Amino acid sequence: MASKLASKLVILDRDGVINEDSDHYIKSPDEWKPIPGSLEAIAKLNQAGYQIAVATNQSGIGRGLYDMDILNAIHEKFHRLLNKVGGHVDAIFFCPHTDADSCHCRKPLPGMIEQIALRYGISIKGVPIVGDSVRDLVAGVAVGAEPHLVLTGKGEKARASGELPPYTAIHQDLMAFANHFIQRT
Repeated sequence: MASKLASKLVILDRDGVINEDSDHYIKSPDEWKPIPGSLEAIAKLNQAGYQIAVATNQSGIGRGLYDMDILNAIHEKFHRLLNKVGGHVDAIFFCPHTDADSCHCRKPLPGMIEQIALRYGISIKGVPIVGDSVRDLVAGVAVGAEPHLVLTGKGEKARASGELPPYTAIHQDLMAFANHFIQRT
């Protein structure tokens, strides 16, 4: 059974869940644009007592499309805009590797989610993981997280794939997830 802290944690993917996604990668703060309502959804989860951890593949670093300074600038913009609506993210975990690196932290492998469990000193069993792709959800389900798909980003494609983990809840967007999840708890 998950600890009390675990029940107050939500894990979110970044691109396609919080901000607009791009097949060409988000390579600058100017390209990082929040999905309407996503920042307010995070603030709403915070106000309901939830900590937010972001788990995001950032292979653009491994591909040489941007560096850590750019990624930090993108996340500074994210934090600044989120703060304006009364929200905050407690931690951002990222994998800078490409598929060719075969690392354990790149979703769909569970390494990044395991890192979150270690950081918070909790079991991930029952913790919601919200993503817009099958790989986001598979990474969490591998360590017992509860899968939630949003239909923003690549979500419609993921839903149509027929490859969603069993018992995946489907939500229109992050705000729909937040409303559902808060009402349920």
